[in-house]
Amino acid sequence: MSGAVDLSGLKQPPAGAPGAAANGGDYAVNEANFETKVLRRSVQVPVVVALYSQRSPGSVELVRTLERLVGEANGAWDLATVEAEANMRIAQAFGVQGIPTVIAVAGGQPLADFQGAQPEPQVRQWLSAVIDAVAGKLPGGEEPQEAPEDPRFVAAETALEQGDLAGAEAAYEAIIAAEPGNEEAKGALRQLRFLGRAQNIPASAIATADADLGNVDAALDAADVEMLDQQPEAAFDRLIAVVKRSAGDDRTKARTRLLELFELFDQAEPFVVAARRKLAAALY
Repeated sequence: MSGAVDLSGLKQPPAGAPGAAANGGDYAVNEANFETKVLRRSVQVPVVVALYSQRSPGSVELVRTLERLVGEANGAWDLATVEAEANMRIAQAFGVQGIPTVIAVAGGQPLADFQGAQPEPQVRQWLSAVIDAVAGKLPGGEEPQEAPEDPRFVAAETALEQGDLAGAEAAYEAIIAAEPGNEEAKGALRQLRFLGRAQNIPASAIATADADLGNVDAALDAADVEMLDQQPEAAFDRLIAVVKRSAGDDRTKARTRLLELFELFDQAEPFVVAARRKLAAALY
C-alpha cells in the first residue's frame, strides 16, 4: 500500500472540523489533529490508524483490542482511532471500502493495511511485521548517543589549540605507538607535520622556485606554500613537473614529497586521482 494514497490534503484541516472523535478516547483522531497525531508522529514510530463505526460491533471490538495491545507495546507503535462517519475525508484519503479498516502509517506514508475484524493472534502477527519493517528506518527516531571523546585526542587537540605543536605531535605519536592501526591519529599527525613545516616557509618561495626551475628544494617549499593556500592541484602539478625533468635523488625527493601531500586528502578525491595518473605518466 506504500505510496498508493496521498495524505497531504489532511495536513491542513478544513474550517469547522470537529474537535474530537465520537469515542473521546486518548487515541481519537479527526481532521483537526490528524497531522499531529498521525503524520508527524509516524516519523518517530509507526502509527496504526483504525477506521471504525459505532454501528459496527466488530469494528468497535477491534478498536478495543488495539487499545489494549498499544498499552502493552512500550512505545514501539502508536494508535489512532478514527470514527469513519464523522471523518469522511480521512476515510476517502485512505480509499477505505469497508469498516473496519486498519492502516499502518510510517514516515508519513501508508505502509500496510487490512480490512475486516481479525482475531487477536493475527493482529499481533501483523503488528510485529509492521514494527520489523520500519526498524531503524524512521528519521525521527531517537538519536543515537554520541560516543564519549577519547581523552588522548582531546589532549592532542588542546595542545594544538594552545600552539604547542610539539606537544600535539607527541600526543599523536603516543596514540600510534599504542595502536599502530589508528588511522585517525595517523592522519592528524600527517596534517600536523605538514603544518609545522609549511607555516615557516615565506610566501616568496613560489617566486623563488619559478625563477630557478632546477632548484628542487625551492620547488618543495613552493608546493608547501601552495598547499597551505588551499591550492593542492597547483602543488601537485609543480612537483609532477619536477619529477618529469629530474632524475636520481632529485626525482626521488620530489616524488616522496608528492606522495606525502597526497596522504593529506581522501584518496578518492578526483583531483588526487587525477594527480596520481599524471605522476604515473611522468614516471613511466
